[in-house]
Formats: sequence, structure tokens, C-alpha cells
Amino acid sequence: MCRILGSISSRADRPDPAALASASARQRHGGPDEHRVLSGPGWSLGCDRLAITDPRGGRQPYRLPHLPGVLAVLNGEIYNHAELRRALAARGHRFPDRCDGTLLPALYAEHGPAFAEHLDGMFAVAVLDLRPGRARLVLAVDDLGMKPLHLHHDPEDGSTRFASEIPALLAFDGVRATPRDDSLDTVLATRTSFSTATALKGVSVLPPGATAVVRPGAAPLVRRRGPHRAAPVGDTQDVLRHEVRRLAAADVPVCAVTSGGLDSGLVTALAAEHARETDAPPLHTFHLTYRGNWPGSEAAHARAVARRARTVHHEIALDPAELPSLLTRTVRHLGQPNADPITLSTYALFRAVRHSGFTVALTGDGADELFGGYDRMAAALAAPPGADWAAAYTDALAAAPRVLREHLYTADYRAHIADTGSAADRIEQELRSAEAVGADRVTATTALETRWRLPAYHLRRVDHLSMAWGVEARPPFCQPAVVTHARALPATARTGKRALYEAGAELLPRTVLRRPKQPFTLPVEAMIAPGGPLLDTVRELLSPARLVLGGKLRADRVARLLARQLARPDRRDAQTLWALAVHELWTDMIHTLKTPTDCAAA
Repeated sequence: MCRILGSISSRADRPDPAALASASARQRHGGPDEHRVLSGPGWSLGCDRLAITDPRGGRQPYRLPHLPGVLAVLNGEIYNHAELRRALAARGHRFPDRCDGTLLPALYAEHGPAFAEHLDGMFAVAVLDLRPGRARLVLAVDDLGMKPLHLHHDPEDGSTRFASEIPALLAFDGVRATPRDDSLDTVLATRTSFSTATALKGVSVLPPGATAVVRPGAAPLVRRRGPHRAAPVGDTQDVLRHEVRRLAAADVPVCAVTSGGLDSGLVTALAAEHARETDAPPLHTFHLTYRGNWPGSEAAHARAVARRARTVHHEIALDPAELPSLLTRTVRHLGQPNADPITLSTYALFRAVRHSGFTVALTGDGADELFGGYDRMAAALAAPPGADWAAAYTDALAAAPRVLREHLYTADYRAHIADTGSAADRIEQELRSAEAVGADRVTATTALETRWRLPAYHLRRVDHLSMAWGVEARPPFCQPAVVTHARALPATARTGKRALYEAGAELLPRTVLRRPKQPFTLPVEAMIAPGGPLLDTVRELLSPARLVLGGKLRADRVARLLARQLARPDRRDAQTLWALAVHELWTDMIHTLKTPTDCAAA
């Protein structure tokens, strides 16, 4: 697991060494163990390494003596690297160590840009081919986008730059920090940018399961690969057990994140089972809660899971007084606004994991999307024929429903969004189009969630905020075998996570199996109520003077919304205010990232 960066252009001069050093420094929190950036006429390639597989080997960028001119960097893990290494060795390739990424130059030499089709894991890979007559940069990410890669192409000089994180990308000359005009509407309508767009003009994300080929001076040519071939064997519990055991193997300490719900509980139970059967030390589990009496605590459920699985349990009680400072740090690490208060919890949780000596953490991310766990999915299925279920589904994704956000906009901004279209409009259209061509609602919603929302909203957040502390988060539910298995189940089994409840029947406490679904998040409606620890921060970020200057929001209506929240704390009003505050903070912060100073350490 690492942070990677690089560039390619048709220019003969070397990239600015100071810019490369700044880009590397800005994402070094994710790769504290080794730093190296190479450059030459018209190219650069670098890595900040978090050493997990063969920590003493695997120096990046990877180069093999018998393949001069081919360099590679890797962010992530290749779980089938031993199998690939054997196949490549049989074809005459030799490797200096057993690090998973060392084989990438050889794999590329054998298969060219199709090399990523052979990788099983979570990864963002860059291969730079400098051989005469073949100069090109090849970028690839895993099927679900677990490891994001941010791109910028300058049409004026033809250069392309990439980095694991947006702040690092902004350190390159020529990459501007200009928010998109629709960034505010996107944050309110979908909580964060979906699809290949980010909140910045000219900065995109390589789509999940995509490979991009970039020749000097040309724009990236992006194509989607077919899904990685996986042949799961057995029922849901068997498939998940196999993936948990694969992901629990590492050359560094491994723990599990236990929220107290079904998904992380299953991962915890199976990982603890594996530790016992292999005579490994007991599994350590981590759960975040808050000091004081706050609504929605899942601590008791997490303790029940840990007791049943016989883990060494760590309950991290965060002081709410620290939340304002955590907000600034999380927004900076994410590089673009994410309106879910869970970001603060995620950041604090992985800080505790790292401080306790763990470098790898198993998580339960991806289960709801694959197995139909969200209430909005059940509501879509229950909607009668002729009902506008797609609009209701889209509103359920929003930080603020359409009527409320349009009420808060100035007339000019409301007209601008009406002319250009909202992110919500595009989601509604995709859902309706899927149903129009015969997809059932389970398939239509699952496809939307896994293709767009899961990578952008969950996996990018988990990647950035775990790597902010040098922790590799591994989600077993997102592995190809589990994805293939889930998609092959009948609609009834992947509705309401029925298959997962059956898988957990003998592994989890009844109290966990019977409890209603509850997201692992921050109780934001209480945190910005009178006397709440985040009230002053939100009030400052949403001051009338600031909003009037921005020209997109009616300051008087935002003030009335805040007054209503203080009089009658409400989750939806609080979520809207939180999204507005996050966007304001991000807007201020993004411009500072084009200054010569580097990001502060986590």
C-alpha cells in the first residue's frame, strides 16, 4: 500500500524537482516507510511506500535488470502475486524479492496494457514504458475503485499528471485549484462527486475497472476492462470466509474494525476464527464511540460481537471537543467535499488503529451495496407501479432534498443548475433508463451503488482517511469472488441482506442479528444542537457575510434553517447544515493547496 504520482509530456525538459518533492510530501502520510521519485525528459514517476508485503524488499519504482526502460509503481495489494510470479518465472523472468508489485514490469512486458486483467486485488498501478518507439504511460485501477487515481490533462501543452490524492496533484505546475460551478449542488444532492468527475475543474478520477493509455502530448485513452474472472465456491459464508482469510495474511499486524453491525461483525467473526485455527495471536478489534451521552451509540453491540468472537477489543472514546480540529484535517485529506459526518469518525478510528501498532485493518465496506442493505432499496422495491421511485431514491441519497436545496439557492444559482443539470438529475435518469431496458429495481439500484456511489462515497473516503495514518484498509466484501457471488444470487437473496443474515446466523449474537440497520456515523443533529461541540464551527462557516460573498446561497434562508435546527434538532436539517459547512471549509482550503507550502502532517 502506497501513494503514487507521476507525469508524462512531449516536452524535452525534466519536470520541476521542487514540484515533485512537494507532491510526494503532500501524500507522505500514506507512505511513511520509503520515498523515491525518478524523472527524465518529459516524465516522472514516484512512490511513497507503506511497506506491507515483504517490507525489506519491493523498492519502488519497480525496475528489473532484464527489462530496461520499464518502470512501475503500485498503490494497493495484489493478492494473486505468488501465482503470477510462478507463471512469469516459468517464462524466464527473475525477481529480486517477493514483494507483490515487483512482478509488474514483467507482467506488463508479457501482456502490454492488458496486464491489469490478470491482477486480483485492490490497486492503482502506473507503468511507464520508456523503450525507444514505445513511450507511453499506462494507468489502471481495480474493478471497484478501491484505490483511487486522480488525473489532470493539460490540453495546451499535452501533459498528463496523476497522483493518489488531490492535494498532491495540485502541487504540479499547471494544475489549477478551481472549484466546479456545480460543486455546491453536487455536495447537497449526492454528498460527494460521483462518476469520473471531482469537485475541481480539470481533475478527474480514473473510473473503476479502467485502464488509461497516455502517449506523450496526447490525452489519456480510457477503456473499461471486463471484471476480473473469479470462481467463488460454496455459499455466502464460504465465499466470504475464503476472502477474509486471504486478506488476513500480511507481513505486518492485522486487526479488524467492528462497528457493531452485521457486515463488520461477519468479517470480525471470520477473521477471529481464522486466527484461532492457525494458532495466530488473538484478533484485535477497534470500535469508535464518543465521550458523554450521545444518541445512536453502537458500543454495546460492538462489545457483544467482540465477546462472541473472543477478540482483544479496543473501544476508542473520542472527546467531542476535538471534532472541530478533526473537521479541518479530514477535509484537507479528502481533497474534495464529502458531506457525511462519518468522515470525522473514520479519521479518528484509523488514528487509534495506527497508534496501537496495526498497519492493516479489515473492514465491512461494500456489503450494503452488493446485498441490498439500504432502506432506500427496500423503499424502491415497495413503490407501486407508476410511482416516481427513482426521484425518491435520489432524494434519499442527498444531504438535502431537492425542494430544500432549491429553496436555499439564490435565483441565479438555481437557474444555473436548472440549465446545466444537477448530479441528481443524472442519477434519476440512470435509474429510469435501467428500468426501461428491463432491469429489475434490485439490479438497477445495485448497479448504481456499486459502479458509482460505493467507489466515490465510501471507498475513496476509507482509502484517504485510513492512509492519512498509514493504515491499509482491506474490505473483503469488495473482492472479485464476493462481488461475482453476490451478483449471481437471486434478487430475493440480495434484498435486505438476506444472504448475509443467513451467513451470520451461527457466528453473531442474536442482538446484532435482530437490531435495525444503523450507519456508523457521527450524531450530527446532537453535535450542532444548542451547546453542541460543532455548533460554533458551523455557525462561523455559514455566517451571512461569507454566504453573500459566495453568491450561491440565500444567507437569510440558511440562517432560518440554523435557527430551526437549534429550536428543534432534526437529522435532515443538521445534515444540510453540515454539508453546507463542509463545502464552505473546502472552498477556503482548496486555494491554499496551490501555495508553495506542503500539507501538514496528519
